[in-house]
Amino acid sequence: MVKITFQPVSAQKPDKEIDGDKIIIPQAHEQLVLPGRSKKPFPTGLCCLAFGLVVLLSGLVMASIYVYRYYFIPQIPEDSLFHCRVLYEDSVYAPLRGRQEIEENVGIYLDDNYEQISVPVPRFGGSDPADIIHDFQRGLTAYHDIALDKCYITELNTTLVMAPRSLWELLINVKRGTYLPQTYIIQEEMMVTGRVRNMRQLGPFIHRLCYGKETYRLRRRNQRKRIERRETKKCHSIRHFENTFVVETVICDRV
Repeated sequence: MVKITFQPVSAQKPDKEIDGDKIIIPQAHEQLVLPGRSKKPFPTGLCCLAFGLVVLLSGLVMASIYVYRYYFIPQIPEDSLFHCRVLYEDSVYAPLRGRQEIEENVGIYLDDNYEQISVPVPRFGGSDPADIIHDFQRGLTAYHDIALDKCYITELNTTLVMAPRSLWELLINVKRGTYLPQTYIIQEEMMVTGRVRNMRQLGPFIHRLCYGKETYRLRRRNQRKRIERRETKKCHSIRHFENTFVVETVICDRV
């Protein structure tokens, strides 16, 4: 026979053992508190760096657009570029020659509100080749005399120069053959008044045309003074077409 015996179990264990094995269930009115995680600080330095990079990139993009638009030759639609040949009567200055012809290239920038005219070397002489800009936004005209490689700045004369939209419509009609440019010539005389030092005040279009060249301001002279003093000054002329007539701009240096 096998004898099975049981050891007596004490009624109470030591306190340390009880505490280690005891599971405490919180009551309904008590709040269960879980061990919290440590909060990481917000990366303000990284955000400031990212914001600075965004501002810097935006500035670079805007600067690139400005430089491309104002300091490189802009591209304009083909229907805003014109090659003109105009017949005109010069009965006062060359009555024996009869009708003469002037040739030029015209670019009309409707969005920027200015015109650019390029006059090549004339066939019969008598005037200088030139590049001309009429800036209607700033109210200025610039003549670059190619023969002298000098620029001349004056106030825009809207009586002689058609606005870009009106000139564009005129040249479109010439191109279509609905208007034949056979016209006359008028003259305006300009007097050099001084040197231009600050080129940036002339606007981006004229600044691009005259950059690096000697640039002077002009003032118009009236009819009486022109007749009295014409022979005492050294003058040169530029003939151009920007209306229903040809204009001869005579530029005279100071005595």
